[in-house]
Amino acid sequence: MLSVHNLDLYYGDAQALDGVSLEVPKGEIVAIVGANGAGKSSLIRTIAGIERPRSGTIAFNGTPITGLESHVICNRGIGQVAEGRQVFPSLTVLENLEMGAMIPRARGDAKRRLDEVLALFPRLKERQDQLAGTMSGGEQQMLAIGRCLMGAPELIMFDEPSLGLAPLVVQEVLRTIHVLNERGMTILLVEQNVAVSLKISQRAYVLENGRIVMSGTGAELLHNDRVRQAYLGL
Repeated sequence: MLSVHNLDLYYGDAQALDGVSLEVPKGEIVAIVGANGAGKSSLIRTIAGIERPRSGTIAFNGTPITGLESHVICNRGIGQVAEGRQVFPSLTVLENLEMGAMIPRARGDAKRRLDEVLALFPRLKERQDQLAGTMSGGEQQMLAIGRCLMGAPELIMFDEPSLGLAPLVVQEVLRTIHVLNERGMTILLVEQNVAVSLKISQRAYVLENGRIVMSGTGAELLHNDRVRQAYLGL
């Protein structure tokens, strides 16, 4: 579904991504793991069209999307749940969800998707009229996921979805990702909790200093000695 080939990204003279290539097959969870500063968020932002690569190609469903505006990429079917949630704090829960359906691909079926999102997240249904900025971090993360789903994505990119959340809430967020995948959603997951992300992913890539240094199934990397020493402290 998503194919990235030889992607190079620079911030001024500093290279953030160096020849990154990866594949995200339809219906799978693919994890990107690595230390802080490895380039994980830069990769997500480049795929989303927020950053412009210096070279390399990105294709979605066989069609090149390299360098397209982010709203165009979103309308092609790539959704993003950004790091730090980034809900609209002064809007209500319902207004935040409605914002997610503003893109052309989502407008025709917004009511049905709203019902589905509120069924998936009963807490959001209870708090439709509450201002998003007054909600807990975990509730805001659910809202961010719900808003993304309102855009009718075929693939969702999650950037550090458990960051700053309590352990019980982390489990709820990751369970939600697993449920979405079971329903057919394709997922690209960047997650600081390496052990959990490898457990729920079908395949994974290790990113170090802007380069892919290792790839395999989630289970293979979970039991790889180098990964266990570097990221799991084992």
